[in-house]
Amino acid sequence: MAVESSSPFLSSLVAGGAAGLVVDVTTYPLDTFKTRLQAKEGFQSLGGFSRLYKGIGPVIIGSVPHAGLFFCTYDLLKDLACRTAFSGPEYVVHMGAAALGEGVALLVGVPVEVVKQRRQVSNNSSWKIAHRIWKNEGGRGFYRGFLTTMSREIPFCLIQMPIWEWLKKQWSIAMERKVTAGESALCGAGSGVVAAVITTPLDVAKTRIMLAEGNVGARQVLRTIYKQEGLGGLFAGVLPRTVWVAVGGIIFFGVYEQVKIELG
Repeated sequence: MAVESSSPFLSSLVAGGAAGLVVDVTTYPLDTFKTRLQAKEGFQSLGGFSRLYKGIGPVIIGSVPHAGLFFCTYDLLKDLACRTAFSGPEYVVHMGAAALGEGVALLVGVPVEVVKQRRQVSNNSSWKIAHRIWKNEGGRGFYRGFLTTMSREIPFCLIQMPIWEWLKKQWSIAMERKVTAGESALCGAGSGVVAAVITTPLDVAKTRIMLAEGNVGARQVLRTIYKQEGLGGLFAGVLPRTVWVAVGGIIFFGVYEQVKIELG
């Protein structure tokens, strides 16, 4: 039974937050597996398959505002384009809304990601890691790799969201009705797989930068990886990342659409 919601903003916030929390907790072991594969120290030396939920604390705290902010911004910009009778292609609206939405969401997402990834490859608690970052690097330390993360996440969203919207539209035309939450979830998984494969080198660079103690740039990291590890190094963890994104896409978009339906 649908629950009436007086605010589209609130609906997007709640639905996005719920989707973010469920998908992050569910797929977290795959994320840890991928991070350990991408780290230069090596998979086995960082724990292998053991304790795959290390570092889940910061994710639980940060996933709700991160996903909620993304969908609030994304849906509001789509609504604004509709209200102003924007005459350009739909994909331009979806790409612009996705890019700005992710930019806003990363203000919360990057600090969580920095603490989470260091927790995944160490034996220190999340609190000790956060304290050490603050003591040694100050507030800027929590935004280590911010530009690299943006250079990965924004292209990812620029690819995923328009494809998701297009697949939903084509499915709806073919079925002559609105897509269900489950159908939207499958569209999200398909679009996510395409985006995940293309942006894997940026994901590897982001992981290396966040795990590093010193300041390094994305271009330097990518050049070093290619020189020392070849093309395979740039695509380290591509399989678990793709599986993670596919599974996550089904859960994320499915939960988002279903919660929005329930909220009315």
